[in-house]
Amino acid sequence: MSHTFYFYDLETSGFDPKKARIMQFAGQRTNERLEPIGEPHNILIKMTQDTLPDPGAILVTGITPQQTVTDGVNEADFLEVFHSEVATPGTIFVGFNTVRFDDEFMRYTNYRNFYDPYEWHWKDDRSRWDLLDLTRMTRALRPDGIQWPVTTDGTPTNKLELLAQANNLEHTKAHDALSDVFVSISWAKLIKEKQPKLFEHLLHYRDKKTVAELIETGQPFVYSSGKYSGDYEKTTVACYVSPTKEPGGGVVFDLRYNPADIISLSATELVERWKHYCRDYPCPHERAPLKTVKYNRCPAVAPLGVLDEASQRRLKIDMKTIKKHVSVLNKHREALQALIIESLNIMVTQQQQRLMNLESNVDAQLYDSFINGKDKSLLHEVRHHDPADDSYKPDFNDDRLIKLYPLYRARNYPSLLNTEEREAWEVFRKQRLLAGGTSSWAAAYFKQLEAAAGQPRLSKEKRYILEELQLWGESILPME
Repeated sequence: MSHTFYFYDLETSGFDPKKARIMQFAGQRTNERLEPIGEPHNILIKMTQDTLPDPGAILVTGITPQQTVTDGVNEADFLEVFHSEVATPGTIFVGFNTVRFDDEFMRYTNYRNFYDPYEWHWKDDRSRWDLLDLTRMTRALRPDGIQWPVTTDGTPTNKLELLAQANNLEHTKAHDALSDVFVSISWAKLIKEKQPKLFEHLLHYRDKKTVAELIETGQPFVYSSGKYSGDYEKTTVACYVSPTKEPGGGVVFDLRYNPADIISLSATELVERWKHYCRDYPCPHERAPLKTVKYNRCPAVAPLGVLDEASQRRLKIDMKTIKKHVSVLNKHREALQALIIESLNIMVTQQQQRLMNLESNVDAQLYDSFINGKDKSLLHEVRHHDPADDSYKPDFNDDRLIKLYPLYRARNYPSLLNTEEREAWEVFRKQRLLAGGTSSWAAAYFKQLEAAAGQPRLSKEKRYILEELQLWGESILPME
């Protein structure tokens, strides 16, 4: 099957996909030569009356909730377009940091609206990829032919707008989804033109099985990740040590460090060092040089052979030291793996305890389990049933889907609610927005607006946005 790329970008009401919402979706399909196919999509999605946006996010994008209500479509209608026109067989979804950000929003949006949260990016020969880690590895290993920006203090940066500026790529409006899509395509073209072998290599390694085959050999490999220090262009030489608690991932060791330094630790001590994240080398907090790799997140990995002498100098990698650390690792591999597994067990238990202390919220329960069996077969029926029929009650087994259905109706079809449904919706909105009194979502929102309005030298445009956000909050506030 031939493939096409679909470059896409979102503007959202905040950063947490469990709570925030997509406000703008934009995308453009291209062929494998990165030439546009058809017209782009540019869709605003209505903000619902149970959601308060992050004022900081709105000040960046400039998209107000009122604009989405006036010019947008509801989530159900947006997803109908997405699944019929965008998620076609053979599509490779790609963008700049989409795997860790935009894809998560798409999963939660599909989940809330009775689509399988995952099939859109794997079924029918579909897949996903990400330009951010491609950018990191290109800068680290094959920077020739491309201008690489730094901040005013000389720190390397891989922000899309600065990459575009440094390389004279047209970028009409940063943080506008469609503009970001077009500049992402231009950026991908530039890397493909200047470093075609690396481009094709990482495109091939978007497949999780291919990633696993490289990493789980136990041989050293080159790895670029945002978790590594910018002093070394986010890149190191790593080696597989242990599987993770869940399938589809592995724990790797940063071979800049000596494995002997952590083998003597207890599992509790290792957990503390593992959790203390640090970007600096050497880390003043003595953070454990361990990292989990999720194979389905398109990590930027490559065989050690790509590390030529110029790259070794640029990244300050001493191959003699690497070989020495590999020897130590191989000698103590079983003991280190046992220590890591014990530490992972502790961290999983701690995570479960934290989750138990959180208030149950069906919107946030995507990853509790897969949707299977009869429930999965009912998803299509729910989406295509006449929303005006308020007597319809889908016979789900999954408690999440039972709770989601009245929210799905209220968010997408508020004018069709009967009296009982409307009363239930108001109870839900009151709990969601006002629970906690002075520490409620609404209270925090209005405090944020007050703080933002007090900033000096606010532009006329930003003052207008803050006024609109104030009006939005007041207009959706439930009656006490």
